[in-house]
Amino acid sequence: MDLVDIITLLGGVALFLFGMSLMGDGLKKVAGNKLELILYRLSSTPLRGILLGTGVTAVIQSSSATSVMVVGFVNSGMMRLRQAIAVIMGAVIGTSITGWIIALSGMSGEGASVALQLLNTETLSAMIAIAGILLRMISKKKTVQHVGDILMGFAVLMFGMKTMSGAVGGLREDPAFIGFLTNFSNPLLGILVGFLFTAILQSASAAVGILQALSSTGVITFEIALPIILGIAVGASVPVLISGFGSSREGKRASLSYLVIEIIRSVLFACLFYGINATVHFEFLGMIMNMFSIALLNTLFRMSTVILLAPFIPLLEKLMVRLVPADPSEEEHTEDMNRLEERFLAYPTLAVEQTRLTMAKMAELTERSMTMALDLLENYSEKGLQEVRNLESVVDRYEDKIGSYLMKLTGRELTETQNKAVSQYLRAITDLERISDHALNIAERAEEKAEKNVTFSEKANREMENLTAAVEEIISIAFTSFQNEDVELAYRVEPLEQVIDRICRKMREKHTARLQKGKCTILNGYIFNDLIAELERVSDHCSNIGIVIAELEDNAMDVHEMSDAIKQEHVHHFEQYYEEFQTKYIRKKEDALTGEA
Repeated sequence: MDLVDIITLLGGVALFLFGMSLMGDGLKKVAGNKLELILYRLSSTPLRGILLGTGVTAVIQSSSATSVMVVGFVNSGMMRLRQAIAVIMGAVIGTSITGWIIALSGMSGEGASVALQLLNTETLSAMIAIAGILLRMISKKKTVQHVGDILMGFAVLMFGMKTMSGAVGGLREDPAFIGFLTNFSNPLLGILVGFLFTAILQSASAAVGILQALSSTGVITFEIALPIILGIAVGASVPVLISGFGSSREGKRASLSYLVIEIIRSVLFACLFYGINATVHFEFLGMIMNMFSIALLNTLFRMSTVILLAPFIPLLEKLMVRLVPADPSEEEHTEDMNRLEERFLAYPTLAVEQTRLTMAKMAELTERSMTMALDLLENYSEKGLQEVRNLESVVDRYEDKIGSYLMKLTGRELTETQNKAVSQYLRAITDLERISDHALNIAERAEEKAEKNVTFSEKANREMENLTAAVEEIISIAFTSFQNEDVELAYRVEPLEQVIDRICRKMREKHTARLQKGKCTILNGYIFNDLIAELERVSDHCSNIGIVIAELEDNAMDVHEMSDAIKQEHVHHFEQYYEEFQTKYIRKKEDALTGEA
């Protein structure tokens, strides 16, 4: 095999992978979002999940894509782990369809009938390519153009297969190549090679296709093909595992389940086959494999092992829970999300109330994260920082869960009051989530402050304590008014937010003065200013939450009108409250806001 053959082989592999990608993308575009909806809605039982996983994967030509989609559903709480395992098992079977499509390129030869001659690689690829390009050029409909993409992708895939087969044709007489392949008859080595090859390609279908292309050399035996196919099955789990990084605990369990299922299937099949062979000594191990026999072996392996494992889906679910154990504190934090049941969507009044209760828990966790973050400024610990990070992650999950639930609720027939509540809640969850983000930022500034041994001057410390006290109070007022839907209490938020803005301006002025006098370092200043900015933004988000609650009474106003209305003394006692907070945090604390540090 010379350099030209190697370049031709690599070119064939590139065309094959591109054709598979183009065909899969076209199929997904034709189906639109229907595949996702089908997976989500129709996987209620193990059998239905397996059948759906098989069907969807046969359409999009990728078990990894189906499994990654399922991991996303589990991560968002839209699908249970048991459902995901069933769909993944179906995907394992569905991906074998590609091997049969590729086997069409073997329908050629002098002894083939005229009908089969028309199905050989060159003729079939040409006919499909012509049809595809005509659809792409003539039709203006997107759906028809996508069908053209599917046909063009198939034609490119078939051409790539033919190119690969032609490039490796000369290897059938190469002693070195035959000796190299003979090593793969060792099951462990064959499985390892199949795993690594598929992990690199990130596609089991592509790996099987290349094995089918190599079969054209006439030196691929059953003994060589079987362990490689077992390794290919395990290697296909790599992209799914990668998709699980950064997912929720359930998402990690779903992504890991693909690897575990494939390992169990491969080990089970290998033990049974090679165990029986040790006694019986199968005569067909030396049988020369072709494209059809490889496709058949791949399908039989996948179908037989899935059928054997299907009854044990509940046990597999328990195994995943054991392998990825739950954090008791996280379970406690996320328990309230279970209120958002799909069946409640048919009853909007109940769904809105369940959302309100879940958001109350989200607000509680957000307040807890901010309290812990502020405490870290004076009493820093790694454990405290990790707890703030965990709480921020949980609050993010609350936002995703509640946001998805509310968006589904908007599709129902709602009263004007319910519509307004849904709109307000959608705004409020964003502010709650952003406050938890700022809490984490403050905790990280506390970490930096501790690691770099940064200390503020006595007066700078008093200024910061004064600001944090005001922020803690605005959080308490805003969150209490939100949880109790206390409109009168909500009117106190905006005046305090105005006072906090004034405190922040004064602190920046004093900090600038200290810098000019050389009584503060640049490093101290960065951290000090960052903390001021974070706390000021927290008060802004609290103001938004207060406005959401105030709107419950003044239904006709938008956000800007509401903010202006709250400042009207005769309506909401704005000046009275502003004076009260100004006295508490500025006048009585003037010594913390003036003078030199």
